[in-house]
Amino acid sequence: MRKILVCSATAIIFVALSGSQQGVQAPQVAFSAQAAAGAVSPDTVKHPDQASRKPPEPLQAVYLSFWSAATPGRIEALVEMARSRRINAVVIDLKDASGFVAFDTVVPEVAFCGARRVTIRKIDSLVQRLHGEGLYVIARIVVFEDPRLAEARPDLAVHRLSKLDPQDPRPGPATLWLDRRGLAWVDPAAREAWDYNIAIAKDAARRGFDEINFDYIRFPSDGNLQDMYFPCWDGARPRNEVIGEFFSYLRRNLSRVIISADLFGLATVKNDDLGIGQIIEDAYRHFDYVCPMVYPSHFAVGFLGERNPAKSPFRVVHYSMKSAQQKLQALPGELQNRVRLRPWLQDFDLGADYNADMVRAQIEAVREALGDQYIGFMVWNPLNRYTAEALPRVAG
Repeated sequence: MRKILVCSATAIIFVALSGSQQGVQAPQVAFSAQAAAGAVSPDTVKHPDQASRKPPEPLQAVYLSFWSAATPGRIEALVEMARSRRINAVVIDLKDASGFVAFDTVVPEVAFCGARRVTIRKIDSLVQRLHGEGLYVIARIVVFEDPRLAEARPDLAVHRLSKLDPQDPRPGPATLWLDRRGLAWVDPAAREAWDYNIAIAKDAARRGFDEINFDYIRFPSDGNLQDMYFPCWDGARPRNEVIGEFFSYLRRNLSRVIISADLFGLATVKNDDLGIGQIIEDAYRHFDYVCPMVYPSHFAVGFLGERNPAKSPFRVVHYSMKSAQQKLQALPGELQNRVRLRPWLQDFDLGADYNADMVRAQIEAVREALGDQYIGFMVWNPLNRYTAEALPRVAG
């Protein structure tokens, strides 16, 4: 099996749990610069040639981290995959779980937060080159897992309830709640955090990205969930209402941009919000593409009676995508015609060694489950090493 090297240390194990506590009120502190939502004028969102660019169907994409997108050798490997017709799209990190923003954004709040890390130095030229190679280019933005924003704006961040002093309701960086990877989060109900990410998305669209993909659009899922304090969320409103309102807000503020949402794979089969606020029907109502991460390794022991779901890629992916499609078909017809399903698939070793046959099995499962609604897939490997021979050739 040949892996194509096209790096990030993104964690790939998720546990959907719930729990929160309230008790301390934190004051709101405004950004020192202009409001994030207005940092990029809506009139400048569209790149001159973007209106004519539509997603290829079927779309076949791979993911690139900051570092891969900034490394000439990785870009050459990506271009070779495109020229050999294994892919026709790419997803590039612009803001990852570190909270850093990888390009020279015009959004002033990024500098305020210390989040400006210009790893991809010539972003406009990179997008133009990838377009020239026939690639559809997607920008990935991690939203609520954001250590940079949390440290710069602790009034918007999730804190450790046990560390807060009720007599001094001014939580700072020392009381930030951290997940199992030691990363801080912002409160999903914080409107200024919404505007911050939207401003970055608008700048990315202005640079020519064809689509904006939003990830970590949820409440935290791991760590000491009973010790969380949210300065904006009141703890009473259902989490899915908070996340659903964020989805709606994205759609209203990015009405001229193609947007997609990454959801836990379990959202395809569960009817609750998994304790993190994600209900797939809510995403259907507001995004152009919904992208469940149906990695077989991420389903628990016993799912579909499997002792190790990672070893049954076809069955797990087929069942999940069929369930997702049934949930979509239960919605009004106008929604069914507007939103499309396009999953993330696994090309990394976890729970099993993922060779070409394992990757092919997932692709075939998506094709069979969605039938005439099949429009492609995206492939994830945290090290950006891909099994190119497993991907069917796309039309030239």
